[in-house]
Amino acid sequence: MIAIFDYGSGNLRSASRAFALTGHETVVTSDLAVCLASDGLVVPGVGAYSACMEQLINAGGEVLIQERIASEKPIIGICVGMQIFFTHGIEKAGHAGLGIFDGEVSQLDAKILPHIGWNNVVADPASKLFRGLANEQFYFVHSYAAKRAIPDSMTSWCEYGEPFLAAVERGPVSAVQFHPEKSGAVGAKLIANWVESL
Repeated sequence: MIAIFDYGSGNLRSASRAFALTGHETVVTSDLAVCLASDGLVVPGVGAYSACMEQLINAGGEVLIQERIASEKPIIGICVGMQIFFTHGIEKAGHAGLGIFDGEVSQLDAKILPHIGWNNVVADPASKLFRGLANEQFYFVHSYAAKRAIPDSMTSWCEYGEPFLAAVERGPVSAVQFHPEKSGAVGAKLIANWVESL
């Protein structure tokens, strides 16, 4: 079973439909026990970094995610759900993140923000998420991103004004800055790749 964590932030319906297309039972839930027991946990996120973190903490998500990682149970963060895996986000007044990955999430140095639309991702050659998806385009909607490589991780990159991390994979944790659920056939393939690893 795949659980889409409903902590008050995220495009839950489209995420649920996209993951359900893999043929796996998929539920949208705020039940921590269900999320902990699931084969795979999806952490979506939209809006401001600080608001997402506060909602996550209030819903018990911080402890949930730590427990899943300690048990090496797969988890994937999407968009701001990826960003909050980092140490800190500077958006608005700033907020501490989960610290799963070391690094700061800061505003993109681009003439036009937000970054909306399709853009190429240069995948890490060892990536499991991007298996069969070399240099494909995915759909992005964001103004902030992490920009430094993560040690001992598979990192995939995109560029909009400057290079930024499009995806990170390390152990049971995967995270993507783009929206695979809105990225058509290539997004469906990436989701299927993640589900196959469960």
